[in-house]
Amino acid sequence: MGLIRFKPITPGRRFFDTDDFTDITTKEPYKPLTKGKKSTGGRNNYGEITSWWRGGGHKKLYRIIDFKRDKRNIEAKVEHIEYDPNRSARIARLLYADGERRYIIAPLGLKAGDKVIAGEKGEIAPGNNYPLKNIPLGTFVHNVELKPGKGGQLARAAGSQVQLLAKEGRYAHLRLPSGEIRMVLLECRATIGQVSNIDHENKSLGKAGRSRWLGRRPHNRGVSMNPVDHPLGGGEGKTSGGRHPCTPWGKPTKGFKTRKVRKPSSKYIIKRRK
Repeated sequence: MGLIRFKPITPGRRFFDTDDFTDITTKEPYKPLTKGKKSTGGRNNYGEITSWWRGGGHKKLYRIIDFKRDKRNIEAKVEHIEYDPNRSARIARLLYADGERRYIIAPLGLKAGDKVIAGEKGEIAPGNNYPLKNIPLGTFVHNVELKPGKGGQLARAAGSQVQLLAKEGRYAHLRLPSGEIRMVLLECRATIGQVSNIDHENKSLGKAGRSRWLGRRPHNRGVSMNPVDHPLGGGEGKTSGGRHPCTPWGKPTKGFKTRKVRKPSSKYIIKRRK
């Protein structure tokens, strides 16, 4: 698992990095665990653009991931480590002892042939899933639930990990990838280990066309627009905007706090993110 660099035989190859995919053991997904994924182009159900600069890109099949890990106390063998176009992490295809197959987010170090289990307590090994109350302090985990039984919501992207710092009363104290320290119920479940594909953050797309393959369209600046389109638009010649950076709707950016002051979950945050 790593990155491949190319000789700059064309301008597009000069800064082009790609995965070596040595951790992938099969090219084809398990069809019963996939479903079609419709491209939105950044539009909502009214046809309005709600997410700008989206559209095009390669077709994708959605892989149905088991975030809940609700098949308890049945050992599973890792059949394959697979590529997933819908996320930055790798996914692992599990074959349970009763014959059922499921996908999970693959932790770092998990290989085809390894055994994993989801239960109440057991070996602290990558891929095993337990309640936070039965995981030792200092352990790094991922795919952490925020509500018992809802399924993992925290630390699911490539290279992510959450550290279990303390247990106090009904709550565990977790350090999130952002640096935030947060309280989560001890009944919530988490998977042991760090998420796979840690080199993802070092990848360079290298050319504009590769962004288009991912469904990302060109993003133009506010100062290059007309006044009708953006608060920074207009002016004779090239202008710098004349005010602090803001969104097309006038909300400040670059450091402006957008979190609601009275958000109900704020009481669970011990230390704010950096």
